[in-house]
Amino acid sequence: MKKLPLAIALLAACASASSQAEVRINGFASIVAGKTLDNDTSRYGYDNDISFKNESIFALQVSADLQEKLSATAQIVARGNNDFDADFEWAYLTYEFTDEIQLSAGKMRVPFYRYSDFLDVGYAYRWVRPPQSVYNLPFSTYEGLSLLHTSQLGDWDSTLQFIYGGFDGDIAAVTDNDQAELNDIAGINWTLAYDWFSARAAYLVSETSIALGNNDPSGQALNGLESILRQSGLTQQANDIAIAEDDGTFFGFGFSIDYDNILFDAEYTEFEVENSILAKQAQYYASVGYRFDEWVVHFTYEDNEDKHDASRYNALPAIPQLNGAINQALDGVKAQSNVYTLGARYDFHPSAALKVDFSRFQDDISNTDTDVVAVAVDLVF
Repeated sequence: MKKLPLAIALLAACASASSQAEVRINGFASIVAGKTLDNDTSRYGYDNDISFKNESIFALQVSADLQEKLSATAQIVARGNNDFDADFEWAYLTYEFTDEIQLSAGKMRVPFYRYSDFLDVGYAYRWVRPPQSVYNLPFSTYEGLSLLHTSQLGDWDSTLQFIYGGFDGDIAAVTDNDQAELNDIAGINWTLAYDWFSARAAYLVSETSIALGNNDPSGQALNGLESILRQSGLTQQANDIAIAEDDGTFFGFGFSIDYDNILFDAEYTEFEVENSILAKQAQYYASVGYRFDEWVVHFTYEDNEDKHDASRYNALPAIPQLNGAINQALDGVKAQSNVYTLGARYDFHPSAALKVDFSRFQDDISNTDTDVVAVAVDLVF
């Protein structure tokens, strides 16, 4: 990870190169305070004690026009939940073949969702945070290539993107310290927009391997179960627990309406890593808002369901002890929940917005509710 001294050095280098290239520096920030309203509960990184650090963020983006259709972009992000250490979120070069086609290479955002390109820019959307039932994959960047094609299809604006690359890093998939290696990430996403309506679809695949952290009880238990199955000669069942070079797929579809003062957004996504302990995920959200003057009020409903195919249960009925352990492991990664969010946004300045969100998270597995309130000031500069 590149820390703050390197970030400062990059900015200084860009400034010194301004005679050879046109350099533009932009930034954004979010100051967020939040807490749960219930004792002994946590959600979105908050507990019953108010925190100004968990979701706060400060970032600078440096863009340099190197002439002859070549440009460079770097985004440096400092997150509160990482002690505001500055890391390079993006760093890539772009070459424009034509006004419609451009190729980028480097570290970029994976285009999973509608708001992927603006995921950290709170000012770009009406919530304090995008709906987490959908925006929940534990990584958001990749290193590789992106081919972007923009065009007009009649009266429609068309944006078609192809990506290829990989990801290698720490994620929180099953435990908080898993090590992931995603090879041959390939994907396509297509956005069509006409006047007040836009629609988007995305499909991505990858070869997925995740080593579960042994510093967590869940990781220890699953790694131990896999080892016992292999020692017992049950290779197929062990492979069904391990996440090693398995096929991962992601599908997403969404649409958006901005008609007069009425706002509506909805996204549906599915994610699966075949033949692994990870449950197949299916989730969606629908959000309606109303704009009047500098205010937007909104309501959002989210639904999430992570589960395994029922045929994977009772895989070893002849060995009750191991069969019970497998069923317990499969049950341990299941999830089913709903979230209701009521919020408001006030654009009190041309470059700043004040937001307040109240969210109720309902866990249908444990039959518990958690209420979270968050207040944010989002800035762009």
